[in-house]
Amino acid sequence: QVQLVESGGGLVQSGGSLRLSCAVSGFTSGFYAIGWFRQAPGKEREGVSCIGGEDDNTFYLESVKGRFTITRDLAKHTVYLQMNSLKPEDTAVYYCAAETTEYDFTSSVLGARCKPSEYTNWGQGTRVIVSS
Repeated sequence: QVQLVESGGGLVQSGGSLRLSCAVSGFTSGFYAIGWFRQAPGKEREGVSCIGGEDDNTFYLESVKGRFTITRDLAKHTVYLQMNSLKPEDTAVYYCAAETTEYDFTSSVLGARCKPSEYTNWGQGTRVIVSS
């Protein structure tokens, strides 16, 4: 069973930074992928960033490009989301999730599949609030 636990959320001022962590267990790398998603009140859950493949290919939501960076440390079984230049519109509960199906995770595939419907193993979420 793949289990994921997020941490690192909190309250931060606009322009500040947070680093989210996702501890993963019961997961073998292969060509599986891990994604960060977020859901703001009254809005649909959306894919923020996904990482996968043997080359650590990545995908980013357009609105976070240049501000967020996804990385993974396989030795620590942890995926990170470094969030810089945070904006109030980034306020949401952030979830990490794992793909359970193995694909050739090119950047194009990651982008196409970085959607909540493609992920079935989810963490509990960590709340990020960005104040004005």
